[in-house]
Amino acid sequence: MSEPHLPDLPRLTLPLTPEQARSLKLGDTVLLDGVVSMTAGLPVHQRIAEALAHGGELPLPLEESAFFHMGSSCRQDGGRWIPNYVNPTTSSRFDAYMPALIRGLRLTSVGGKGGMGAACVEAMREVGCVYFSLPGGASPLLSEGAAERLETGWDDLIEQFRLSRFRLSGLGPATVAIDAHGNSMYANLQRRARERLPDILKELDERRQQASNASGPAAG
Repeated sequence: MSEPHLPDLPRLTLPLTPEQARSLKLGDTVLLDGVVSMTAGLPVHQRIAEALAHGGELPLPLEESAFFHMGSSCRQDGGRWIPNYVNPTTSSRFDAYMPALIRGLRLTSVGGKGGMGAACVEAMREVGCVYFSLPGGASPLLSEGAAERLETGWDDLIEQFRLSRFRLSGLGPATVAIDAHGNSMYANLQRRARERLPDILKELDERRQQASNASGPAAG
């Protein structure tokens, strides 16, 4: 596949080291090369968490790796698995499992859309891990940066849910939306929304009062 037409963005190779993750700043936007594991499936998160809790084996190496919340579909071509598409899914769906996965696997980057909760952010700060926000609705562009699927695990699951490893060549744009120091764009947006809420409610109440006064007393 051809690479995305985003030539001005810097490129990073996955997996990152914890030091590389900590060097990234909130809002940094990059293209991603290297190797990433991905899944869109809740069952995979449950199985990984169980393996970590009970000393079980994982089908693919995940320690100190990149782990993205993405679905995928591939076709076989000349002995290689070429992506038909990759597409990010909402990361907060997996908030119940991700703190244990981040700590237990020492993940250095997570990716998806929609962000993750406070417990995940704290685990990322402890380990040295960033969250890359990938644009929803941009599957055609993102798919150009997925060069090939290298292997899969837990093949009893549907293709989008399997644990898959992909080689990337310019996947993006990927924006650091949660950094490795505990800063989160999503938390910042929520805080600003809470701060604005009293003024918004006051304005709405004033408009309702004005509309009531303008209508005058009800006819007898």
